[in-house]
Amino acid sequence: MSKRLVTLALTLAVIIAAIGTVPVIAQDECDFVGEIPIGVIGPLTGDIPKVGQSTVEAAEMAVEEINAECGIEIDGEQYEVLIIVEDDESKAESAVAVATRLIEEEEVVAIIGPQASKQAVPAGQVADDRETPLISPWSTNPATTLDRPWVFRAAFLDPFQGRVVANFVGEKFGAKTAAVLYDVASDYPKGLAENFRDAAEEVGIEIVGFESFTTGDTDFSSQLTNIIGGNPEVLFTPQYYNEVPLIVQQARELGYEGYIVGSDSWGTPDLLDLCGEACNGLYFSTHYAPDIATEVGQTFIMAYEELYGAKPDDVAALTYDAFQILFLAIENGQSFEREDIRDSLQNIGLFEGVTGVMSFDEQGDPIKCAVIIEIKDGAFTYYDSACPAGFPPEG
Repeated sequence: MSKRLVTLALTLAVIIAAIGTVPVIAQDECDFVGEIPIGVIGPLTGDIPKVGQSTVEAAEMAVEEINAECGIEIDGEQYEVLIIVEDDESKAESAVAVATRLIEEEEVVAIIGPQASKQAVPAGQVADDRETPLISPWSTNPATTLDRPWVFRAAFLDPFQGRVVANFVGEKFGAKTAAVLYDVASDYPKGLAENFRDAAEEVGIEIVGFESFTTGDTDFSSQLTNIIGGNPEVLFTPQYYNEVPLIVQQARELGYEGYIVGSDSWGTPDLLDLCGEACNGLYFSTHYAPDIATEVGQTFIMAYEELYGAKPDDVAALTYDAFQILFLAIENGQSFEREDIRDSLQNIGLFEGVTGVMSFDEQGDPIKCAVIIEIKDGAFTYYDSACPAGFPPEG
């Protein structure tokens, strides 16, 4: 596990100022009277290191941006924001350990992360038990925040996402049958598989195969053979970007010719490199699409591309949003005491971020829209949006 205090050089401040978001202020001109330590937890190593990379890049960017404006002002005094980054190694037990250390040893005022639900659910329990605000940017499993007043998130929930995908395959493909392949040992795919199954059945789609495997498996031929035997029109697999190419390849090799669709775990660009042409024409649900970004989103994307040389994925966008929500809560509450931050987060109101407009319910979960992405010519391309009834509010 790695830990580091992160403060970037003025490079990012210059980049951001160049595209018109903040003025360039040399930090030695800022009269900081103290520091606001924030913990960051992500999978820097393990199965999905690209998620960890996006987490750190967006975190660094958000912190340098606010420090370029002389940090957060509380009662007329300026405080510098620092982040302490921890690696959860894509393991639940590591997430628990680093969350505990951040709270008890580093005495952070809040935590951003973990990302995957398998780590966010147990780490969220640690934060709630120790009365420390935690915002998971990417976790979509309801258990992360359920009955935990100290835990929040920036992503939509899987019951909503399951309905979005079920409605999409019914409307787009006219599907009457579907099958599911998922990792039974991981909170995120297991929960979303069940949510999709239930939503599909509600809209008249028969589930003719519901097959599972265990984390680390690479041979899916037995499950796929069973699925193909049911002749489903659609195969839904809510797996991570490193697993999807294997599933797609093996499904096609075994003769499956139907539609394959996925979820927000597909949204890392490494999927395109790993899957190649085999993933062209596939669809998945996710949190935002750069090609329909709002002005807020476009500004973020431009700065991120200038700094890192690549478009930000959904993890980066959600992480940046999570930081902006936290900064706003501290500013609104004029305090970085943990309880005051929690109270302010509970009253954040309507928020416009990179991933769109959102409001928050009593569980600390955002009400927001999802998007459908088509993989077209080796790129992620916006296809459609799906919003909760009556959202976003008019005006």
